[in-house]
Amino acid sequence: MLGGCQGSTGPSSLRPDGRRWGGDFPFLTQRDQVAVEAGLADELGIERWALVIGGSMGGMRALEWAVTYPERTDALLLLATTAAASAEQIAWANIQLHAIRADPHWRGGDYHDAGPGRGPHTGLGLARRLAHVTYRSEPELAVRFGRTPQGTEDPWNGGRYQVESYLDHHAAKLVRRFDAGSYVTLAQAMNSHDIGRDRGDTRTALRRVTARTLVAGVDSDRLYPPSQQAELAAAIPAADRLRLIESPYGHDGFLIETGQVAALVRELVG
Repeated sequence: MLGGCQGSTGPSSLRPDGRRWGGDFPFLTQRDQVAVEAGLADELGIERWALVIGGSMGGMRALEWAVTYPERTDALLLLATTAAASAEQIAWANIQLHAIRADPHWRGGDYHDAGPGRGPHTGLGLARRLAHVTYRSEPELAVRFGRTPQGTEDPWNGGRYQVESYLDHHAAKLVRRFDAGSYVTLAQAMNSHDIGRDRGDTRTALRRVTARTLVAGVDSDRLYPPSQQAELAAAIPAADRLRLIESPYGHDGFLIETGQVAALVRELVG
């Protein structure tokens, strides 16, 4: 997706003059990213999608598809997403952005040519740790880890609890595969999400959706609570009742409960 680091143009990409975009990469919205996807569909000769499906940030883009291009969206499946980023969602993202920008190796986003290991890896790891806690649920973490130490480590003597080791693991994984500049760009794009922007208001925008629509939330999601999906289901003309994915895994449930998501797809498109 535009702004990312795995297939499209992002802050780590080269400009025409051979320099990295870095901190000069432009601010993007979900609507911008969908415009790029529509351009790609045009190039591929795809006039209409049988189904547009997305969860979380992908759900924001799926919703933009159905509102901006209703004639090109036959069916729509929205998972664990929202009509507009809430104050709390923006707040969590803001703390993650501060963690990255406070890293001395951030350099205003212009770190890509500083040499191996010179990027804002510590800040990116902190951002990932915080984000991952919001993606899961407290009951799952309690059952899975409790207060158990990691292996033979002693938390009272410089060691870690299992849950700390778990967060360290996910932080290290992301740092190896993702660019901090893209993380900042995409987090800002999520914060900008508001389906009603320049369209009157949220309900006016959602009335533009003509696709057959299912909206589903995760019952244990504390980051994108089901109340946000209930708002979507109530305001989209072709949607009916809110579906709930039952999962102990919080927001990540839409990624993990593949059987339940598959059942929703079958219900929508057969």
